[in-house]
Amino acid sequence: MATIYDVSVLAGVSLATVSRVMNNNTKVSDKTKEKVLNAMEQLGYRPNTIAQSLASNRSNSVGVLVSQLDGPYYGPMMTEIETALRTANKHVIIAAGHSVESQEKEGVEFLMSRGCDALILDVEAVDDAYLIKLLQGTTPIVLINRYIEEVKDFCIYLENELGGYLATKHILSHGHTAIAYISGPKFKLDAQDRLLGHQRALKEYGLEFDEQLCFEGDFKENSGSEAMTRLLDVKQIDNNKNFTAVVCANDQMASGAIAVCLDQGMKIPEDLSFVGYDNIPFPQYISPKLTTVNNPIHEMGKMAAFWVLKNVYSDPKACVENTFIPQLIVRESATSPSKQ
Repeated sequence: MATIYDVSVLAGVSLATVSRVMNNNTKVSDKTKEKVLNAMEQLGYRPNTIAQSLASNRSNSVGVLVSQLDGPYYGPMMTEIETALRTANKHVIIAAGHSVESQEKEGVEFLMSRGCDALILDVEAVDDAYLIKLLQGTTPIVLINRYIEEVKDFCIYLENELGGYLATKHILSHGHTAIAYISGPKFKLDAQDRLLGHQRALKEYGLEFDEQLCFEGDFKENSGSEAMTRLLDVKQIDNNKNFTAVVCANDQMASGAIAVCLDQGMKIPEDLSFVGYDNIPFPQYISPKLTTVNNPIHEMGKMAAFWVLKNVYSDPKACVENTFIPQLIVRESATSPSKQ
């Protein structure tokens, strides 16, 4: 079995130079690097990553804990994290917490047991106190899609309350005064913040929040369909609940809600206006194209990776932005009630 010494002899360089090439050190010239890589290929040499980890006290792996592995929301985030870290010759180990406290804690313990150099956590069920204590440990941790004032420098987050405000203000600016709301799971902080923004916009326009026109979903299409069916039932039973617009806490629920309306022969936005949240890809290709609030989760994923590269691996080129501001994306799904 070939050794690093055999590589150095065949390439005609020192052991230190071979080590620098294996660690992608920029101080090695391209010509020398090519000689070493050719020698490694000829000898069939593969670096012993366990030995490298023991020598450097680094595993060159980063643990990523997300709420779920499917859907159009988390995929772009994980892709950006993996791409940024792989470009720096680091690898990711992914676990899912499924928005369950015990599973999130198990995921954290699992990733720590793998010797990860750092953790990127997208968690929803564990409380702030648990995360603050975790951040006091020896493993560097950055939180994504979560804001805790005491540890804000370790948070990559979106101003969700502002996003909820922008979505509803857009509907209000069209002249709507009877507005239904489909919320995300209310135990989730982002759903709470979006609802608070919705309520702030209503208050600004002198309108009261109507609990009977608010239904809680789970951020999936089916729950949007179920909430819309119940809202239409309320509208049919009580003429005073004749809402003309629906604000949805994410695009997936908006898509499910719109599907119910279309199945009943309604026209959007002629019969009912809609606005969503997240700006995931597919609602911009349906008819009507969905007005929404941009949630740059892919950029937040990249920033979390950059945070690790900067604070753990001392990469001077990694610039980190902690706070993201939501933007309204106006398309075709909302109009004034006079045109309905």
